[in-house]
Amino acid sequence: MSFFNTGNRVQKDTPIVLNLVIINVLVFIAQNLFNKEDLSLSDKLAIHNYSSDYFEPYQIVTNMFAHGGIGHIFFNMFALYTFGSILERVWGHKRFLIFYLICGLVASIASMFFLKDQLFFDSVNNQNVLQVGSALGASGAIMGLFAAFAYLFPNTELYIMFIPVPIKAKWAVALMVALDLFGQFGPVKTGIGHYAHLSGLITGFLMVLYWNKNNKKTFY
Repeated sequence: MSFFNTGNRVQKDTPIVLNLVIINVLVFIAQNLFNKEDLSLSDKLAIHNYSSDYFEPYQIVTNMFAHGGIGHIFFNMFALYTFGSILERVWGHKRFLIFYLICGLVASIASMFFLKDQLFFDSVNNQNVLQVGSALGASGAIMGLFAAFAYLFPNTELYIMFIPVPIKAKWAVALMVALDLFGQFGPVKTGIGHYAHLSGLITGFLMVLYWNKNNKKTFY
């Protein structure tokens, strides 16, 4: 099994993954070009709470293609390319796109309800400041891909950053779930949309479980 392909083979075998990566990169470039204080494209593309004055229905989709920094987009696109390419070959182009979008949309809807606009006191300027809650990124859809990969290839060994030994996919995803649960419900708030991660992952797992209900075979 090859995790990396280049050139025309990528375009032929996994066009959905290729085009998703291109769209995300182009949106990220646009964000940096128009991310000025008086015209923040990132704020317009990010998802806000449904009751916020900054919420727009289109953000349910656009936030999936915008990112908060170079590290954010790099790791998401690396995961999309690595795991998405395999799943697109297994499922075909149409089913893969449907899966990816549904996982991302469910994560967006979760964000729409969990995000909050908070008022806090700025002691430096001696005034109340409204902190607008927002979220962006493809992480919800990516977590769905992780869940599907772990279900179909549970014993495939993966190398995870800062862990010197390979971990089977099923345990790697279990670790991700544990970290997101701790981040969401633990005492330390990270500012990461763990609820979006968990929503995308659960959606992905349920979808692949349903698609394979009559086929209990895993690939490895």
